[in-house]
Amino acid sequence: MINKYSKYAVFDNEKKSLSLAETEIPPLKDFEILVRVDYTTLCKSDILTFTGKRNEKNPTILGHEICGTIVGFGDKTVRTDLRNNSIELGDRITWAIYASDPSDPMSQKGIPQKAADLFKYGHEQITNSSHLHGGLSEYIILRPNTPVIRPIVNLPLPVLSVVNCAVATVAGALRIAGNVSGFTVVIAGAGMLGVIACAMAKTKGATHIIAIDIKEERLEISKAFGATHTIQIESLKNDLYLSNWLSKNNLQINCLIDFSGEPSTIDLLLTQLSVGGTAVFIGSTFPQNNISINAETIVRKIWTIKGLHNYNETDFMEAVKFVESHHQDFPLASLIREGFNLDTCELAFKVAIEEHPFRVGIALN
Repeated sequence: MINKYSKYAVFDNEKKSLSLAETEIPPLKDFEILVRVDYTTLCKSDILTFTGKRNEKNPTILGHEICGTIVGFGDKTVRTDLRNNSIELGDRITWAIYASDPSDPMSQKGIPQKAADLFKYGHEQITNSSHLHGGLSEYIILRPNTPVIRPIVNLPLPVLSVVNCAVATVAGALRIAGNVSGFTVVIAGAGMLGVIACAMAKTKGATHIIAIDIKEERLEISKAFGATHTIQIESLKNDLYLSNWLSKNNLQINCLIDFSGEPSTIDLLLTQLSVGGTAVFIGSTFPQNNISINAETIVRKIWTIKGLHNYNETDFMEAVKFVESHHQDFPLASLIREGFNLDTCELAFKVAIEEHPFRVGIALN
């Protein structure tokens, strides 16, 4: 049975306040899907918005790492998902964090997350004509051109929830990194994305996976996700120390994937990137100092340097495939701190800010 109203948490950017409210669920328009939200996890961007370190459209409904159950279809809605599997009422689904026009030039280039008409769940302003678009709500309305996937494996809700942001972004990072089979891959930043990257790199055949982080606890956890070596970043006093460490372990850095967004860490690791190596920047999504890089070095060492913000449909499908195939091979569910619901979502933010778990999960239904 579908409720006539949906409770949700409204975030006011100006007042930095979170409060519960209720709104009537509007009639669905053509191509829309009404979803009962089952689970939402708090992403780092949610935390940065909540603490005022980044500004979001105001007011808004935070939360974009979401999964839920289909409870309604608008007219003309196609009843197949991104993988051409059927979707029906009662199906549990995951969906991309964005909706955009597939005919847009950016979409045609494989970058739909930068299309001109981009709509991002968990980032939009609440208006009279646009509502129920974030994960901290009992119901959400999926807009036209939202990539949707119905998993063919019964996945734990916390695991399914992180697919459409954390896992999909990592899938994008590995895609643009290219073939890592037989390579030594450095994962800088062993947070949620970093440990998932360790796991994904392992499944793609990386021979050595070096996890780097400031916290020993996270480095230890990364070993359960495939890291073969770990380095506590404060022990890397300079490039000579890192060079000696690599030499001692008979390693060279073929691929660097940075989730830390820390310029000094990036600079240090680039000094040891091998000839023909690839560097992928993911974590630099906030104002920061420039990195030091020499154009002659890039040329003579034949480096490939790439950046990625969010992901595309190919990455989204790869993310779902990864968790379907490997959710029992790696302790993904253990990364999510559970025990919260919509009524206690403000406490969930407090725990996320003060205790820094990989993720905090909020059960909606």
